[in-house]
Amino acid sequence: MRLWAPLLRRITSVEYRFYSTMAAKRIAVCQMTSVADKSKNLEVVTQLIHDAAKDNAQMIFFPEACDFICDNKKDTLASAEPILTGNTVKQYRDLAIEHNVWLSMGGVHEQDETNPNKMFNTHIIINSKGEIVQTYRKLHLFDVEIPEKNVRLKESDFCNPGRHIVTPVDSPVGKIGLAICYDMRFPELSTTLSVFNADILTYPSAFTHATGVAHWHVLLRARAIENQCYVIAAAQTGQHNSKRRSYGHALCVSPWGEVLADCGDSAPRYALAEIDTVREVRRNMPVFQHRRPDVYSLYALSLRKDRLPEHTENFAPVENRTADAAVDEPANVFGHVKVPESCVFYKSKLTYAFVNLRCVIPGHVLIAPLRLAERNKDLTDEEAEDFFRTVRLVQKLMERVHKTESCTVTIQDGPDAGQTVRHLHCHILPRRKGDFIENDHIYLELAKHDQFTPKYPGKPARSLEEMRTEATMLREEIKKMTEEER
Repeated sequence: MRLWAPLLRRITSVEYRFYSTMAAKRIAVCQMTSVADKSKNLEVVTQLIHDAAKDNAQMIFFPEACDFICDNKKDTLASAEPILTGNTVKQYRDLAIEHNVWLSMGGVHEQDETNPNKMFNTHIIINSKGEIVQTYRKLHLFDVEIPEKNVRLKESDFCNPGRHIVTPVDSPVGKIGLAICYDMRFPELSTTLSVFNADILTYPSAFTHATGVAHWHVLLRARAIENQCYVIAAAQTGQHNSKRRSYGHALCVSPWGEVLADCGDSAPRYALAEIDTVREVRRNMPVFQHRRPDVYSLYALSLRKDRLPEHTENFAPVENRTADAAVDEPANVFGHVKVPESCVFYKSKLTYAFVNLRCVIPGHVLIAPLRLAERNKDLTDEEAEDFFRTVRLVQKLMERVHKTESCTVTIQDGPDAGQTVRHLHCHILPRRKGDFIENDHIYLELAKHDQFTPKYPGKPARSLEEMRTEATMLREEIKKMTEEER
């Protein structure tokens, strides 16, 4: 350790700033005391955005519950709004446009339109054009009772947890990893976001006063140091009502663990900080290269790169997002469902290939035996030969059509392997470099791509017309390919 000491002393926060580029980005981290009155909270948000924008902040970060804080479940649920059609988020979007800034609205109460007794705690990123760039639903709900500290909060009484880690969001100030408040106590989440190249970790919070005194600065500095990321944690502060008091101290922490901004316990206010490259600190102490994935690993991640369908403009209700029923058309057996003949693009003596209702990536097609054989072991020798001959043919076709040189070819053989249709089938997915942040994450998406329910949207179904069009094109292409090979 003595040999390393001189080097470590040189890598100080002062030298970190010396190494940083001249292209630093300015952020504002905000602090407020939300109450039950949404209009009063919006006035505070509006003034903070106005003032921070005048100070040339490119992105402004607001705390959890920036829309409101009520003192009971009934009023909380009644005050929640949908993301796309709610007035509060519309006002935030208008403010982003008016002041030409990006906004992190750290945790609004999102109405669950499928369940009037629950809501979501949702972090929204809005760009300077007023567009919702990304959303994140809080994964870890704060269900804590500490009688001696007079702390009791059961977030699960009125809130549903999110289901995805959201991959870092590109912004003018860097790649942002999204989280909310209590999430900071779970280092697996921050490690995942840093592995996916986050420059900034955000923890918009309404931290209780008792836990804040003990843990706030320690946890946030630890997340910054161990992940070599900036940490931005906008905060609620002060007495919201007779039941609730927040700690405050909205922070910005550097990757070296230096507190660059601290709002103390007053509100409303904001603090400015310069966000720069994390490259130098990661180069000088390459902890990511020193990880031991052969010994430990983050191996079961539920990741989301795109926005949720219900947070996307022109989203149709779940009940309308299924393939159109085929009218008076022959169909092929596929487990418990039927595949319209018009969606089949290849058929041999014992096997057929068809386009997919829900695609993980473009060109995702399926191959199945004509007979309802549930498992690979259930095929006869003749069926197996025909089936795998078809797999090779279709893989060649999809690489030709999609101009790739690689495919994921996979069979989920049995329920414990992720098989949801009790009919043997092979997935063919044409692959390009970078189509997934980590190559093998395609298997995680494949495992859940067809779980389309109100609580878990999965992949939306395509229309029958869209599927027919693709099948027609593939029939033509396979005809050309076979003719060229004669």
